[in-house]
Amino acid sequence: MGEKKKGTKITILGVGNVGATIAYTFAVGGTCSDIVLVDINKAKAKGEAMDIRQGVSFGHNVEIYDGTYEDAAGSDIVIVTLGIGRKPGQTRLELARTNVNIIKEVMPQIARYAPDAIYLIVSNPVDILTYTILKCTNLSPKQVIGSGTALDTSRLRAIIADHLELSPNSVHAYVFGEHGDSSFIPWSLTSIAGVEMDEYIEAQDHGDLDEDQIIEEVRKAGSEVIKRKGATFFAIGMAVNKICDSILRDSNNIITVSYLIQDKFGINDVCLSLPAVIGSNGIEREVTPKLTDDEIKKLQASAAALRNVIDQIEF
Repeated sequence: MGEKKKGTKITILGVGNVGATIAYTFAVGGTCSDIVLVDINKAKAKGEAMDIRQGVSFGHNVEIYDGTYEDAAGSDIVIVTLGIGRKPGQTRLELARTNVNIIKEVMPQIARYAPDAIYLIVSNPVDILTYTILKCTNLSPKQVIGSGTALDTSRLRAIIADHLELSPNSVHAYVFGEHGDSSFIPWSLTSIAGVEMDEYIEAQDHGDLDEDQIIEEVRKAGSEVIKRKGATFFAIGMAVNKICDSILRDSNNIITVSYLIQDKFGINDVCLSLPAVIGSNGIEREVTPKLTDDEIKKLQASAAALRNVIDQIEF
């Protein structure tokens, strides 16, 4: 027999609510041909793989199975959902120490088996853990992407769209900085069909948007879901699917993700979210938007908050 033709392979590390939902989203969307589930709880990983596999005759054929770190070899993408989840009332940054230690233990082993994969970090605090992976492996900064504010940006577009009675796809708005309490909305970049937000609202006779209220809503969106159902996993599953689809198709979509910032807006050696072109090499190109002085200060404050946490952690 000749060598089997290579498909597209994604390994998911951690098969809790988020990891399992991401796997299910891939299977439904036909995102890739092979999915490997790796979890310290091997029975759970096997059960999730079996459950999804049993339904694939209704959709796209996908090979899905449980495995070990070694089975990550040959992966196009490795998704990291390792660590403990955020508890009600707990901030993302309070999670940092515990999850950093888990990442430090596991990631060097994975990177040895899959040195060429693109790594997508979903675990929180995502910016700190994205930075941690760069510190504890030899992976290049272009290979290591945090899901960052991709989900916050989606939440923001949904909130504005509801206010303006539009589809979120027609809203151009972003959340930059930390995926957490110091994130901010660069309102100067927010537009509808090329029309600045304020002008559009005035022309369409909509009520004013309360900018402070909206950023508060975006920051608290995850907590509000956790308060009601105990965890968030559907929206992040869709966000991860979009990022992975862009990598596997080499689509060059611009997405706000967390990556290593060097010499930008006076910020160095910290991971936070700004727009980037996402393709088969991971971060294909960085996008440097034109920000107002006030927005630059907010971005620098977000970087300082993250740097403060990094300085208290041993890598």
